[in-house]
Amino acid sequence: MAALDGSEAPAKLKGKYAAMIVCWLLGIGCLFSWNSMLTIEDYYVYIFPHYHPSRVLTLVYQPFALGTIAVLTYNEAKINTRLRNLFGYALFFLSTLLVLVLDLATSGKGGIGAFIGVCAISGAFGVADAHVQGGMVGDLSFMQPEFIQSFLAGLAASGALTSALRLITKAAFDNSQDGLRKGAILFFAICTFFELLCVLLYAYIFPKLDIVKHYRSKAASEGSKTVSADLAAGGIQTLLKPEAQEDPKQLERLSNKELLLQNIDYAIDMFLIYVLTLSIFPGFLSEDTGTHSLGGWYALVLIAMYNVCDLIGRYIPLLKFLKLESRKSLMIAILSRFFLVPAFYFTAKYGDQGWMIMLTSFLGLTNGYLTVCVLTSAPKGYKGPEQNALGNLLVLFLLGGIFAGVTLDWLWLIGKGW
Repeated sequence: MAALDGSEAPAKLKGKYAAMIVCWLLGIGCLFSWNSMLTIEDYYVYIFPHYHPSRVLTLVYQPFALGTIAVLTYNEAKINTRLRNLFGYALFFLSTLLVLVLDLATSGKGGIGAFIGVCAISGAFGVADAHVQGGMVGDLSFMQPEFIQSFLAGLAASGALTSALRLITKAAFDNSQDGLRKGAILFFAICTFFELLCVLLYAYIFPKLDIVKHYRSKAASEGSKTVSADLAAGGIQTLLKPEAQEDPKQLERLSNKELLLQNIDYAIDMFLIYVLTLSIFPGFLSEDTGTHSLGGWYALVLIAMYNVCDLIGRYIPLLKFLKLESRKSLMIAILSRFFLVPAFYFTAKYGDQGWMIMLTSFLGLTNGYLTVCVLTSAPKGYKGPEQNALGNLLVLFLLGGIFAGVTLDWLWLIGKGW
């Protein structure tokens, strides 16, 4: 077994672009299942017309995601990252397969029993998301910024991909008998295959890339215990730096509390980005936009525009002159997004579909752009184990923002009188 102490220059190592591609695919896999469930909401609205599935499924998903990520973040330093991520992707695969089995077993009849089953699977997606998203963001936080950007772009690409597939399946099956169900089944069959691919990519390809082994070995030399299994999978025996062996204080790291206090503005940034986004998307866009000339395509077009623009926004920071890194400027930009709340309200009430599509596109663009700016700027200047912990903390606040946004969306629905 080879030994690596993290001293080799990363510029000389192979696999940067391969790692970026794998990170992008793993990012897609992290949200592909959940986005698939959201994107076929027209099918679930059809078979569960009285249960508000687009909102209920999100509300079920979030407590499981938030509770799981809270536990994992608290114990982050002691958790085997390889087992954590593999468990997450395997759970995505099995849960997505269960969606297919449930629909085939009930013949798409709907009913309270089937709806409870779908809700249970939604909760499983939340548990899987917390394992994978926190684990991957933490793991990639001590590697090159391009890796975490690729993973985050993959998260958005999963939304764009599912929207494109949904538009294609709707067009293909729209006029056929039982067309919605046929499209949904095809959708989840593709999704199940992709989640299995992600399990294999993470298990056998990603840990063997030279540049990934370099950064994980470097983190191990700085005291990280979470990467040992991944290094072993890549054929690497971890060694401490000689100076660290002589001076154990070099292996000391900031506690989670200290990291949070030093980065509280970044944590608040993540919370505010997603509390706004999820108070509008997808519930408001799928149920509360009135009747327009696009008919049944309208909600799908809005969700597709959001997803595509979210993806575009996550690539903008690759242009260094367009990347926002000032902590003060990031906070101002994020707070400014809250003007979108009255903008959406008045547009839904008085505007036409063109204005709503434009606002939805801007919501997605800013969501993706600001997410990448925060998550690539925050880890700078810390040691590997601290960067891993900070990545997990920021994902905790991200999921907390999503949960708060979904709750606000529900309160709006209750205030409206259902």
